[in-house]
Amino acid sequence: MPNYWLISDRDKNGIGQGMNNAGLTYWVSEGGDLTNIGNWKKVTANKFQSLLADAADQFPADVPSEQQSHITLLVHGFNVSFQSATGFYQKLCNSLFTGPDSLNGLCVLYDWPSLGSILGYEPDRAHARACAGDLTDVLSAMFDYLVERQNAAIKNPANACKAKVSMIAHSMGNYVLQKAMAAAWTRKNQPLLASLLNQLVMVAADVDNDLFDAGAPDNGDGNAIVNLSYRITALYSGRDAVLGMSAGLKHFGTRRLGRSGLAHSPPLVTQPPATDNVWDVDCSSFFPEEIGGEAIHGAYFETNGTIELMRKILRGIDREVLKTTKATQGTAWPPT
Repeated sequence: MPNYWLISDRDKNGIGQGMNNAGLTYWVSEGGDLTNIGNWKKVTANKFQSLLADAADQFPADVPSEQQSHITLLVHGFNVSFQSATGFYQKLCNSLFTGPDSLNGLCVLYDWPSLGSILGYEPDRAHARACAGDLTDVLSAMFDYLVERQNAAIKNPANACKAKVSMIAHSMGNYVLQKAMAAAWTRKNQPLLASLLNQLVMVAADVDNDLFDAGAPDNGDGNAIVNLSYRITALYSGRDAVLGMSAGLKHFGTRRLGRSGLAHSPPLVTQPPATDNVWDVDCSSFFPEEIGGEAIHGAYFETNGTIELMRKILRGIDREVLKTTKATQGTAWPPT
């Protein structure tokens, strides 16, 4: 059974910087240096889905919810090459899914070809919207499979799904996710009785921080994400200089979710329970002073405290428990 999983929207046999006009390609790997395409094996979409279903079927059944295995989809951010994306993915897999306190399950990388840097924000945003269409197909297929398993479990509890489906999105990858979730929600006729994602972790999200507020320009997208997810957690830091630059380029009067957290000020405030499954965590205290503002944008995946927080969030530990046990608080900043 493969150890690593890749869904690629890149051209040039999965390693290019352009979008693959022929559609998504699918890859699996047993291991080795994942930044080398030679260590990946290309398979058909049907084979990939079959292998993934077989892997999930081998997960243990009848375990407590917080010990249930995961299928986690990872969507990276802007200005990332194939080598950077796969290196980032392999390191995160090793952080979350190996070791004595690791999560059970597997992680799938959705690799989209970002065009450039934060300074090229508008072209990259348009490219992200284009790539979101292919991610919509992936999410729609996942939703169909989960509904199928749900219906099978109604007839026979032994057929219940053994895995939680979760997602981690970083930076502008959250914008790809936002547009893909909105399209999937529409495509599936706005379902209300089944969630696609158990846990969604939006890390340093380069999206509007009023995304989930009634009356906001993108609230239709936010409403789709809310209804397709059991719980949404936004990890942010006001010390993130990359998103500070991003906000300055937009002139929309809207702050970035990954820099300011959720919008809590009038006039765009949604009261529970409409967005009761959305919350945020200020992660600034996890990052030492020597980690500069631009480095913080990616430091969530380099810092033990935030890695452990992500692990607990994905397990589904209640947010009040996380706060009470101080899992949401670091000790590295501010300096004493």
